Amino acid sequence: MLLLSSITQSNASQARAESHITELVPIMTVWQYFQKHGVASRLEQQSSLIAVNAVAADPSPFSVRSCNGVVVGYTDWLLPGYDQGVMGGVNTARHYASLMGFGHYDETDGLVKVDSPLLQDGIVAVYYLPGTLVGALWGGWLGDRYGRITTIGIAAVWAVTGTILPCSAQNANWMFCARVFNGIGTGILNPITPVWATETASHTSRGAFVAIEFTLNIFGVVWYFVLWRLDFKLHLEIPIAFQIVPLIGLLIVVWFTPESPRWLVKVGCNEEARFILGRLRGEHNGIAEAEYHDIKNIVKLEEDNLQSTSYFTMLFGIKQGKLHTARRVQLVVWLQILQEWIDIAGITIYGPEIFVKNIDCYDLSCKASRTDTPQTIAGIAAKDRQWVSGLNNITYMVFPLQVRAKGNAWGVVGWSIGNGWCVLLLPTIFAALGEKSLYILGGVSVLAIIVVWALYPETNQCTLEEMNLVFASDSIWE
Repeated sequence: MLLLSSITQSNASQARAESHITELVPIMTVWQYFQKHGVASRLEQQSSLIAVNAVAADPSPFSVRSCNGVVVGYTDWLLPGYDQGVMGGVNTARHYASLMGFGHYDETDGLVKVDSPLLQDGIVAVYYLPGTLVGALWGGWLGDRYGRITTIGIAAVWAVTGTILPCSAQNANWMFCARVFNGIGTGILNPITPVWATETASHTSRGAFVAIEFTLNIFGVVWYFVLWRLDFKLHLEIPIAFQIVPLIGLLIVVWFTPESPRWLVKVGCNEEARFILGRLRGEHNGIAEAEYHDIKNIVKLEEDNLQSTSYFTMLFGIKQGKLHTARRVQLVVWLQILQEWIDIAGITIYGPEIFVKNIDCYDLSCKASRTDTPQTIAGIAAKDRQWVSGLNNITYMVFPLQVRAKGNAWGVVGWSIGNGWCVLLLPTIFAALGEKSLYILGGVSVLAIIVVWALYPETNQCTLEEMNLVFASDSIWE
């Protein structure tokens, strides 16, 4: 009976796999056409990795000089940073406050006075809750089922539409709906692009790749402040609509970049996966062949352990075998929440409001009277915030291949909760406690150091396949 049951389960798994492959035939046909004319067919090793990273994150055209003109330095991590910068400036804008109905302009003080803090904060928060939260869960499912490249293309189309909506908003209800729609697009992108970058990068350079992505997130905020200085104060829709430019570039170029070789192995496209690995790693040193066999072995291991890949079973560790995905979910969710309460979100979004005493404002443009420049955010230089990328390296690589996009979606869920929670509460906290609020943020920073040191594993120089061994122990302390 046991043998019969095993054979039945094996046949059922094979039938599901064949059904999934049948669904992917149209997608793979389109993908193969672009691959014949794309990066993987023209570039190899360092040049191909640079091209992938150019689409994934890199803002510098000088970094992609060997990529046959593929210079796309903007994608999903630029957009959240840029959006945070936009909302930071727009929240103190005279016309915007009046149009949305949460404030008025005080002629005496020359500042916007907020009459409805809840309305103002709500417009900011719905981008994350439910926007990016819902988008992340959807994006994780799409990414694991239909591939990284296809999901990025879908998200780019969605985000272009989502950017048009707030440009035309005429009241708060309109803006609420537009922000949620736009947040869903960003939420789809956020779990996928880092996973795609980490699955194509070598384990010796993966940290640098992800760090560049988060540098671009900071660049997005700074980019907004530079645009704001160009005196668009009478046309709020211009800085908002500018997000469409990188999205269109992403939509055009992403199809010519290689699909994740790990996802290709997972869905049974072994020849394509081996070809891409050979182009990324080179054929002369045996690294590509060794990595290919490691991926195939880990796919078999995960198939033997993972009996369910739903978000529910991941969260509670049901039918996960020795992979302990529930532990990984908790680690990435709380890491993102702690990260936002260190006050990344608050400084970025409410910087102009928090530090209003240091800034002389008029209409929608601000001139710094002390330390603020277009290269700083509320006096904090971009270079001082780049340590954040190290935290997020953990999020993108700790999950098994079978659920890696969904796992990263859990990280974006934590990021969404942290952002939404933070931006809703901070104005109230600052109003009640004033400068003493900074003690709370400092306390969270100290707590984060202790938690990361005690509970989070070292991932430096580990391959993605080795992370299953790191989490194999039943104890969190081993």
